[in-house]
Amino acid sequence: MKLGIIGLPNVGKSTLFNSLTKAGAESANYPFCTIDPNIGVVFVPDSRLKLLGDFYHSKKVTPAVIEFVDIAGLVKGASKGEGLGNQFLSNIREVDAIVHVVRCFEDSNVIHVDGTVNPLRDIETIDLELIFSDMEILERRIAKTARSAFNDKSLAKEVEILKALKAHLEEGQPARTFACSDEDEKAFAASLNLLTWKPVIFAANVGEEDLPDDGASNAHVQSVRRFARETGSQVFVICAQIEQEIAELDDDEKAMFLEDLGLKESGLEKLIAASYSLLGLLSFLTAGEDETRAWTIKVGTKAPQAAGKIHSDFERGFIRAEVVNYQDLLDCKAYSAARDKGLIRLEGKDYVVQDGDVILFRFNV
Repeated sequence: MKLGIIGLPNVGKSTLFNSLTKAGAESANYPFCTIDPNIGVVFVPDSRLKLLGDFYHSKKVTPAVIEFVDIAGLVKGASKGEGLGNQFLSNIREVDAIVHVVRCFEDSNVIHVDGTVNPLRDIETIDLELIFSDMEILERRIAKTARSAFNDKSLAKEVEILKALKAHLEEGQPARTFACSDEDEKAFAASLNLLTWKPVIFAANVGEEDLPDDGASNAHVQSVRRFARETGSQVFVICAQIEQEIAELDDDEKAMFLEDLGLKESGLEKLIAASYSLLGLLSFLTAGEDETRAWTIKVGTKAPQAAGKIHSDFERGFIRAEVVNYQDLLDCKAYSAARDKGLIRLEGKDYVVQDGDVILFRFNV
């Protein structure tokens, strides 16, 4: 999963990126950790992994990972190449979802580019730049497809969808709120790789005082939540400065620090939960003496395709999957005990993998 972090200057975007990737500093030996200075790879926190690793006395425990991209250069006029606009737009096309950091804190020492704190205005500024860019893409695509439609009448439907999408954008609405008539139309719209089609998570950056009630008493946060509900987006409340402090602590210190603040989880954990929910993801687990590992898949993935995440041969030669819920396994104290209780199931090609499944795949190639 690749998430792009965007935002106007002085909203806390870079502070958040640095704290999130510092939180994953222990993953420095991950092979893609230094692809680019503005890319950071972090481990997905998952308490189940340590428990399973201890259960099997695994030599290695490997969490799922998320790649964060700090997308720089966005200013008003980015769609016309202002600032690092073109670089910004090309970077954002490569991500699965957008984390849009919006400033919801007042601080006279941190100047806002537009003079006052107004997260909805900031959201509109960035949305308009993305919409302008998408409209240019659609204009070119309409012209090209319309020419081809003279000789291929089947393309007429595509031209209709493209024009309808463009009209939707001209009303200031992002592509992700476009009402598709059926799954084929939705698949075509998704294939256009429009910036405003990508799902969005708003990171409402607040002061420390707004963390205990999750921004409930912050009017700026409430306005962002209302906007997110209207556009089918997710919101999580974060204090980038606090995240920076948390990133410097070990696990025990982190737990104490969060407890002192009256928090149950860090911003990174809230972001990951929002990301999995928005993108429809879950994790299944493989475990053994050599390695215990988490694998991220789409909700609704069947057993052979889940096996293919591990290796293509597993999917090609899939026979069956031995499945047990991780908690059932731990409660039984031994794999053999779980089998004796009938908790280990043999599942075939139509089994839909569930979050927390511990799976042993049987295959033959």
